[in-house]
Amino acid sequence: MRLTTKGRYAVTAMLDLALNVQHGPTSLGDISQRQEISLSYLEQLFARLRRAGLVTSVRGPGGGYLLATPAEEISVSQIIDAVNETVDATRCQGLSDCQQGDTCLTHFLWCELSGQIRSFFDDITLAQLMQRPDVIRIASRQQHRVDAGILASSP
Repeated sequence: MRLTTKGRYAVTAMLDLALNVQHGPTSLGDISQRQEISLSYLEQLFARLRRAGLVTSVRGPGGGYLLATPAEEISVSQIIDAVNETVDATRCQGLSDCQQGDTCLTHFLWCELSGQIRSFFDDITLAQLMQRPDVIRIASRQQHRVDAGILASSP
C-alpha cells in the first residue's frame, strides 16, 4: 500500500482549509506557508478538488478557497479520490494478474487490506480531524510560526 505525496498533501491542504474557514476564503499562499507545500503543487491539487466539487474558489482581493460542503460531509476518501489517488495494497492494482497473469498466493489478503484502508478513510471526516487535540495543537504551532515569520520580516 502506498499513499503518495499527492494524496497526503491533498488531505493536509483540505484540513488546513477547514481549520481556517472562520477567516473566510483561504489563499493557497497561506496554505503553502503553513504546510510547507509548493504553491504550484497546491494549484494542481486544488484544480482537481474544485472539479470534484469539494472546494469553491473566490476571486478578487481577499479571495481564495472555501469548502464547498460542510466539513462533516467530506471524508478523507473523497479527498483522495478527487486527486486520482488510489490506496491499493496489491501489486497488481486488484487485477488478479500478480504472477505472470495469474493470481498470487496472497492476492486476496492484500485486497482485503485495501478494503479495510478504504473503509477507514470513508469513516473519517474533516470535521472529526478538526476536533482532534493533536491537530488543534499542531495547527496552532504552524500559525504561530507563520505569524512570527511575518513579524520578523517587517521593517
